[in-house]
Amino acid sequence: MDGALDVLLSQVRACTLCAENLPLGPRPVVSMHPEARILIIGQAPGTRVHESGIPWDDPSGNRLRAWMDVDVQTFYDPRKIAIMPMGFCYPGRGTSGDLPPRPECAPTWHEQLLSHLPQIELTLLLSSYAIQYYLDVPKNQTVTATVEAWQESAPAVFPLPHPSPRNNRWLKRNPWFESEVIPALQAAVDRLVSRRP
Repeated sequence: MDGALDVLLSQVRACTLCAENLPLGPRPVVSMHPEARILIIGQAPGTRVHESGIPWDDPSGNRLRAWMDVDVQTFYDPRKIAIMPMGFCYPGRGTSGDLPPRPECAPTWHEQLLSHLPQIELTLLLSSYAIQYYLDVPKNQTVTATVEAWQESAPAVFPLPHPSPRNNRWLKRNPWFESEVIPALQAAVDRLVSRRP
């Protein structure tokens, strides 16, 4: 492990930058290793992940692993897959679901963390927050339109809808996602996880 990354991760996990705005208090959730070749940038932990401290430890994670076609052991191997949300802590509940990720996290920590991930070849951007932050798309462009144009950023970057059960209706309305995008995503993931050329 990169000693400097160890120190940085300790700083991230001890972060209290926006503690006063977090209803359950700070519990940053992040996982990575310098050897990782795949990076997942999601939204922010939900209550279940806040309790366990394990990223994607919920139904959304089950669907994400199915989309990637990886088992739990592979998914949680930081030497293969790095996990870094837009907001590291549970942001609280809004009227129609969880609040947006806290805006302090990404500008404070992302660039520093990414500097320790030199081998990333595939990045998954899950949700509008990650897509808007990392892809040069118009502010008013929908997630659907961005995901439909996935080939513009693949195979290095895959913009994806959030795998939450709340998006079941979206998946039914957009069958092309599972018939076109998912097979390409799985092929990209398999090549990197299996370390095949």
